[in-house]
Amino acid sequence: MVQSCDAIVIGAGPAGLATAAALQARGLNAAILEKADAVGAVWRRHYDRLRLHTDRGHSSLPGLPMPKTYGRYPSRAQVIEYLEAYAAKFDLKPLFNAPVRAVRRDRQAWLAEAGVNSRSAPIVVVATGWADFPHAPTWPGVETFDGEIVHSSRYRNPAPFVARRVLVVGFGNSGGEIALDLAEAGVEVTLSVRGPVNVIPRELFGVPILVFPIAEQWLPPRVADGLNAPLLRFAIGSIEKLGLKRSAKGPIQSIEEDGRVPLLDIGALAQIRAGRIKVRGAIARLEPKTVVFAKSPPEPFDAVILATGFRPDLRALLPDATGVLSETGAPLVSGRATAEPGLFFCGAIPSAIGQFRQIGIEARRIAAAAEAARAG
Repeated sequence: MVQSCDAIVIGAGPAGLATAAALQARGLNAAILEKADAVGAVWRRHYDRLRLHTDRGHSSLPGLPMPKTYGRYPSRAQVIEYLEAYAAKFDLKPLFNAPVRAVRRDRQAWLAEAGVNSRSAPIVVVATGWADFPHAPTWPGVETFDGEIVHSSRYRNPAPFVARRVLVVGFGNSGGEIALDLAEAGVEVTLSVRGPVNVIPRELFGVPILVFPIAEQWLPPRVADGLNAPLLRFAIGSIEKLGLKRSAKGPIQSIEEDGRVPLLDIGALAQIRAGRIKVRGAIARLEPKTVVFAKSPPEPFDAVILATGFRPDLRALLPDATGVLSETGAPLVSGRATAEPGLFFCGAIPSAIGQFRQIGIEARRIAAAAEAARAG
């Protein structure tokens, strides 16, 4: 017989843990279903050098500040430690190794189908993030390329790429940081950047860059970007001289309208200026041992790392839900009521004010809505 509870939370990462704690604070018992064997599974898979891109002071989840000993930008290992401490503080006990096959409407409740761990509740929160949906573009001739092609989600450190010529495709945070990681290890690395980009410093005049969009979040994105543009140009300098094209939309507008997160520069631009990271344009096709670019001569490479992001598709998870997903299966809203009563997403859409901070806001909002639904 399927057990009933007040709410079901799918995922035991930052969004799932924060939501479960917020529900608990309002007297709601949430079952957390996690397909991995530990909290923070995605953070455990990230590349070794990763640090939280947003500062510690603006990245704590509700109810537990990150320790000052972590420094301004916590490491991957410290984030994992923090998530473990968070689960312990609020006595959150996820059901591990409990992958949810589907979530279906069951009269007035939702049924999360997870075998022996299946649960039924009037509230279900999908907090799975997007890291399980790596996007891998393809090109003519890709099957003839005899080097290694790997998505950035499988990259850990430069060791396997020493003495190899590596092409990193994409100039988001993963692409920029992986290229930097390789360059600092002496690997011959090139970036393929297909279109216009936004680049922002991690700090501006010694202040974490996140402070600016937080202070400006009540302004229209275009207005906020207009105010920030002169400062960003002063801090970053000309990216056009480096072979990059600046986006017509500013960083905040790009996030809000297109879900495109800017590159938070922690050293990649300096390596490009120094010639240790080369920049090329879009790829036209692949040949054996060779990448043919659309607007520059072909070059030999031994490996291609696809830092091409993630495209969540939750249609299989929510086969019966209507009006909550885009045509490609991405959530239409996050942290708010959806078109399906009792169904929520948390941390599902990129935010200009920092993902951890946004997760905390959404978790509290979801918990308040869940409490109101129970009372009503």
